[in-house]
Amino acid sequence: QVQLVESGGGLVQAGGSMRLSCAASGGTFSTYTMGWFRQAPGKEREFVAAVKWSGSATSYAGSVKGRFTISRDNAKNTVNLQMNNMKPEDTAVYYCAATRVLYLITETSKYDYWGQGTQVTVSS
Repeated sequence: QVQLVESGGGLVQAGGSMRLSCAASGGTFSTYTMGWFRQAPGKEREFVAAVKWSGSATSYAGSVKGRFTISRDNAKNTVNLQMNNMKPEDTAVYYCAATRVLYLITETSKYDYWGQGTQVTVSS
C-alpha cells in the first residue's frame, strides 16, 4: 500500500510560478509510474503530467506542455511538478497518483494510489 502526500499549493498571480511536491511511503517508489492530475470545480479530473518509473521519460497534457515540468527523485521518494507562467485556468485541486503500469499512461482509472490533493489558485 502506497501513501501519497502532496504539498506546495496555494495562491499565485497569473504569470507566476509554483512548485508542488508529493512524498510517497509504504511501497517501492522506484517501481511506480507517477502522475499529476487536477480537478477544477464542476469538471472531471484530468491528466496533467506523468513520469516513468526510471525518470527517463515524461508526458504532458497539451494545455500545460512547455509550462509545467514533472520530475522525480527515487532516492527521496518524491515527485515534483514545477509550474511556470501559470494561468487562471490552471486553478484546481492537484492530485499526485501512482500506478504499477510501467509505461506512461494518462487514464485516471489506471492509477492505483492517490494523494488527498492540494489546492492551487491562480488569480488574474
